[in-house]
Amino acid sequence: MATASAGPAPDPATSTAPTPTSGNRQLWGVVLAVSAGLGMSLQSRVNGQLGLELGDSALAAVISFGGGLLLLLCWLAVSRPMRDGTRAAVAALRSGRLRPWHFLGGIAGGTYVLGQSLTVSLIGVALFTVGVVAGQTVSGLFVDRLGLGPSGKEPTTLLRVAGAVMTMAAVAGAVAGDVAGAAGPGRIALLILPFAAGAGMAVQQAFNGHVGAASGSSLTAALVNFTTGTAMLVLAWLVSLALHGLPDGLPGNPVLYLGGLVGIVFIAVASFVVSWIGVLLLGLSTVAGQLVGSMLLDAFLPAGGNGLTTSTVVACGVALLAIGVASLGGRKRPGGRKHG
Repeated sequence: MATASAGPAPDPATSTAPTPTSGNRQLWGVVLAVSAGLGMSLQSRVNGQLGLELGDSALAAVISFGGGLLLLLCWLAVSRPMRDGTRAAVAALRSGRLRPWHFLGGIAGGTYVLGQSLTVSLIGVALFTVGVVAGQTVSGLFVDRLGLGPSGKEPTTLLRVAGAVMTMAAVAGAVAGDVAGAAGPGRIALLILPFAAGAGMAVQQAFNGHVGAASGSSLTAALVNFTTGTAMLVLAWLVSLALHGLPDGLPGNPVLYLGGLVGIVFIAVASFVVSWIGVLLLGLSTVAGQLVGSMLLDAFLPAGGNGLTTSTVVACGVALLAIGVASLGGRKRPGGRKHG
């Protein structure tokens, strides 16, 4: 997937006009997007376990994001299309086509990874994902309303608002299940960070979309994202280092260091298939993959004794349905009009 994403896609990536796609291309786009979402649920588990074994969540986030940045820099050295995309992004910044804040999407990505490292081992992958989906859905309403993405403004329709409310109800249902299971208030409070991370992800996708469109390279957008995110996480870790010092040692399991690679694949695939299936179907597919993956992980490989509960299954189902309802409010008719 990284090979397919490395080259520039000049015309589709820079055009705002919708283009028709074949049924096969749309099918494969959905499959790739769902697979990327499954990978993100795995990244949550990997980063959460890394933070637990290190005893330093900030360092775990630095390792995950910094590892991804290192891989991208290695690929930049050997990939001419990626270097061309990087030069195009810099030129777009100088000309004013890209604004400086378009390069700050990685801050949201860094917050997401930090949230994984801090909270997944405590609340489980599924509950973390529900919180992220809630934040992403609510924030998405405002991101579309303000036109922060490359496709411009989208109306705040009744169906979009209904979807956001349903998602919040899903989070409340998941929390209610934990309370019934005698969970402490501290665990409930940990939902704040996943929610904030999800809210930032909507902005991140909008900003990365601008960079990807201007550069014609999905991996260039990923490089910008990982550079900014790593810088933010290093600052956070320096604060943690001053307070807690270095960990006793690094875990020996190599799987725990693959979080950055999964993040690269997710961002690159999302940038690559968006011209095939559109932003709406891309979001639905990746979230579906995350929810399914998180439930499977909590069912078969629970973290910290937090197995899959009925309330979490219901919450994930309602959150998934809510995103579908919200998406109907932004679906375009053949003539270009929206309904909802």
